[in-house]
Amino acid sequence: MKLRDVVQLLILSAIWGASFLLISISVGSFPPAWVAMLRLFFGSAFLWAVMFARGRKLPPVRLIVVLLLVALFNNAIPFMLFPMGERFVPSNIAAVVNATTPIWALILGVVFVGRKAEGGAIPGIVLGFIGVVIVVLSHGTSGAAASRHDYLLGIAYIAIASAAYAIAAVLAKAKLVGLDPIGLATTQLSLAFVMVAPVALFGPHPTAFHAASLAAAITLGVLGSGLAYLLFYTLLDRVSPTRVVSVTYFGPVWGLFWGKLAHESIAPAAYVGVAIVIGGLVLLSRTSSPAKQKLHTPVELSEAPACD
Repeated sequence: MKLRDVVQLLILSAIWGASFLLISISVGSFPPAWVAMLRLFFGSAFLWAVMFARGRKLPPVRLIVVLLLVALFNNAIPFMLFPMGERFVPSNIAAVVNATTPIWALILGVVFVGRKAEGGAIPGIVLGFIGVVIVVLSHGTSGAAASRHDYLLGIAYIAIASAAYAIAAVLAKAKLVGLDPIGLATTQLSLAFVMVAPVALFGPHPTAFHAASLAAAITLGVLGSGLAYLLFYTLLDRVSPTRVVSVTYFGPVWGLFWGKLAHESIAPAAYVGVAIVIGGLVLLSRTSSPAKQKLHTPVELSEAPACD
């Protein structure tokens, strides 16, 4: 890769890694559904502007059912579940749990679409889950959760969100191949906004307001969803999908980095767990030949990063 590509890849991974800290700041003022609604509004607004400026195309209306399902699993559900989880779970641990998305995607691919678990798939899955368990349990020695029950409930929300990303990946890979990626990403965020807005507006409203939380929610939408998609597809135009997907490996590292800057408690065992997770992801990435690693959509990602 050229230096420009490496820099953009690092920026992309840093943005996605920072998303978890931005979510954590956003829930300081906003209920989870409001965090999701604001993120989707500003993210889709950014992508609509890009789409019109570049003359990109929306997906055909005949695919509306699949588009709604992908928007539900890739955006609406996880964008609400992550804030729900991060009320009790530090952002650095949320980033590590989210790294299980490629693992869930491979498992779903094997179970539902007959994909073969080749090469390092099984060792990669086992290592990945062992690493996540080490990170999750390490937090018990470093304090901070309101209660053990709330902490584990938060972990469950984040794990379900990561599995939702994987479901969207399987759906998109089966039904949405070959569409304009920016048009598809814009459609996803817009449809998810329509789903989430009623839940936010008719549910609990903010009871306190902090400028930092609003700024975090806006940044989360514009950078974490809008600019991140744009960078992802700009890189795919110039670099092989296998190399772009390596952004997955940096997610847990950036999660620890941003968490450390925010003075979150990080136990030494967490660093060991993250190294094991990354080792599992590397093994997992070797389960497909380069010819089979063609990416067409924001969520065609059995080997792909979770687009958080």
